Amino acid sequence: MEIIGSGFMARHLRPLHDAHPQYTVLAAGVPRQQLPDSEHEREARLVRDAVEHCRRQDRRLVFFSTASMYGSPGCRGREDAPVVPSNRYGRHKLDLESAIRGSGVRHLILRLGYVLGPHGPDFRLIPSMIRQIRAGRVRIYRGARRDILHVSDFVAILDRLLSAKISEEVVNVASGDCADVAGMVAHIERCLGVTAEHLVVGEEHTSHCPSTEKLRTLLPEVAFEPGYHRRAIERYLAETE
Repeated sequence: MEIIGSGFMARHLRPLHDAHPQYTVLAAGVPRQQLPDSEHEREARLVRDAVEHCRRQDRRLVFFSTASMYGSPGCRGREDAPVVPSNRYGRHKLDLESAIRGSGVRHLILRLGYVLGPHGPDFRLIPSMIRQIRAGRVRIYRGARRDILHVSDFVAILDRLLSAKISEEVVNVASGDCADVAGMVAHIERCLGVTAEHLVVGEEHTSHCPSTEKLRTLLPEVAFEPGYHRRAIERYLAETE
């Protein structure tokens, strides 16, 4: 596997470096929302370059998109349903998906939930909440829900998808255990033995909950128990605290 990138995702994909030699994985994209246009333009250039590289070398491109494009009213988080992204980041990723599909390159597009693991950026949801809880006050967006997948489980799913030669598809990669963020905060408090002030803010927040029906059809052996997010958080704490 050829890996483009050197950050969080690329680092955890290194064990697969010698597997799947016909695949190029683009793991160097825009990592979060609310970044300047220059970052979106950088990723668009990366995608164009990766597409041309894969076409010249007859390789298959794996692109990491986002489940954050789900969340509009009536959205069921399915890959085969119309998507109206509720934020700029989701629109950007959807545009890149369209460019890849229209390029003619062989590809696999993965819409990721929140992939959690050690060595990840400090600005992301769980590390940020841990810092806030330790500081005594944590901000919670009203009604927010997220699907968490530990990075080790993500790598195992990717390995299975590529081994199965899944191609020309868009697939949600998530646990299917889309949980209330307020409940995650309470679980982190229990694990740390700390209680913080909860500052609930905003109107009802967007819930980015992807369907895992297609993933479970493609890989029936992949299944996560209800409450999986708690186990993923506990593992993360054990790895980082």
